[in-house]
Amino acid sequence: MSVFERYLTLWVALCIVAGVALGHFFAPAFHLIASAEIANVNLPMAGLIWLMIVPMLVKVDFAALGEVRNHWRGIGVTLFINWVVKPFGMAALGWIFIANLFRPWLPADQIESYIAGLILLAAAPCTAMVFVWSNLTKGEPNFTLSQVALNDTIMVVAFAPIVGLLLGLSAITVPWSTLTLSVGLYIVVPVLAAQLIRKALLNAGGQPALDALMARLQPLSMIALLATLVLLFGFQGEQILRQPLVIAILAVPILIQVYFNSGLAYLLNRMTGEAHCVAGPSALIGASNFFELAVAAAISIFGFQSGAALATVVGVLIEVPVMLSVVAIVNASKAWYERGPAVRKVAAAREPSPQPQTGDV
Repeated sequence: MSVFERYLTLWVALCIVAGVALGHFFAPAFHLIASAEIANVNLPMAGLIWLMIVPMLVKVDFAALGEVRNHWRGIGVTLFINWVVKPFGMAALGWIFIANLFRPWLPADQIESYIAGLILLAAAPCTAMVFVWSNLTKGEPNFTLSQVALNDTIMVVAFAPIVGLLLGLSAITVPWSTLTLSVGLYIVVPVLAAQLIRKALLNAGGQPALDALMARLQPLSMIALLATLVLLFGFQGEQILRQPLVIAILAVPILIQVYFNSGLAYLLNRMTGEAHCVAGPSALIGASNFFELAVAAAISIFGFQSGAALATVVGVLIEVPVMLSVVAIVNASKAWYERGPAVRKVAAAREPSPQPQTGDV
């Protein structure tokens, strides 16, 4: 992991402090930034979000979709977690904790917005950081690449309908025009642009050229993320100072979601007999979120100062330490995992039959 990735939680914490302070002392500048909009799209924020998202999508090779059939058990489990359990489970957790249990400690006018932010966070599977988590668990790289490519393909068509459905079920007004615009701006167009860049680089200089560009873009992508967070907290500062427990409260359903989804994916892979090198990244992909997209969509749909934007930022805050703890659990439990009856049965079936020795009758 790069220095930025390893200490992402620290950088986010510093951005909270910097954003709140700057928002308090330079309020007119932040209001000027907020006013730079065309068709409800904030131009400075859109530029930063593109810098966050496009480098991550350049890594994705959609040709890897051909590998899906080779890891059908793990693919099936991860798809079930990502597109059924996680979004609907988060909507339920939002209703339990935000709309009910913690309601007295939260600003009443932001309850629905917080739930919407949690839904946005859970509705998009992670695209970039899962490559790091997979590597740390010695995961099967072809599985990880094919799963990410498949998730991104599904996300183009499924993100808006799932978000719209869950917002409707949560009695939250669905701004369909803004939601559709967000999908186009922050999923469809970045995917196309990233793949054109990838193809041009591979044609011009092969994999070394692609690796060289990624080395230059990755720090820029992380800086754009941090700049986005400073702006967000600049607008959220007054609310945070008024309600200091809000971040801890929003972290509760996110933490439950991560550990429940990763544990369920891990157990389902063990029950189906999938190898540990696939089960590890499957669990991690099932648990992590495409927080860059969630932040972008929350800002576009609900605005800088919304509870939705703050809820998605909490996902960024806890992403690295929580996912590293899941990595540690997956690695520490490898021996237990491989003692599973289904895992041993499938592994035995994959072993080549012994060749008869010369002279055998």
